[in-house]
Amino acid sequence: MANDVTEIERKRALPDDGSAVKSLLTSLGYVGAGPTAEVDVYYTRPDVDYLATVECLRVRRRDGFAEITYKPASDARTHSAADVVAKRETNVVLSGPGQACGAERLLAAIGMRRLVRVEKVRALFRHPELPGVAVSIDTVPGVGTFIETEVNRTDPDGAVALIERIERQLGVADCPPVSLPYRDLVRQAMATG
Repeated sequence: MANDVTEIERKRALPDDGSAVKSLLTSLGYVGAGPTAEVDVYYTRPDVDYLATVECLRVRRRDGFAEITYKPASDARTHSAADVVAKRETNVVLSGPGQACGAERLLAAIGMRRLVRVEKVRALFRHPELPGVAVSIDTVPGVGTFIETEVNRTDPDGAVALIERIERQLGVADCPPVSLPYRDLVRQAMATG
């Protein structure tokens, strides 16, 4: 099963473990799921550096679920000066978590190069009155804790305004925005650690 969605999102670094934000989300009517451990393995092509183009090709596993995801290269239209990212994402859901190993073997067999493995713990929150909105608190060991506000909408301007409103409600609008994907943050931590 494959699907294409345009995700409009912004990620911010949290100064702590996110417990206060999780409590506030619950008090505002968001329903939490998790925490869930996710493992993402990222790839690049031998002839195109996905780190330079900020493309994403990954295999994700979590709790009985696996998928392959591709996000196209970043440019001025997909990555705003306010660190809002809006990209069409193509997801292929695999028949089960065991298929993730097969997907990784397939990518290696066609010449894709493995970049990095990212492990994170994600607590996902959704509000019943805000369809298409997800707020995630992600903890990436050795890197930090982040809040990611994501909106799946066809109206980018309305989505950005909604992200900003949610960030203000949660008291995270002043937290530093993070423009790099987790893949790059983990690679940086590995290089300096």
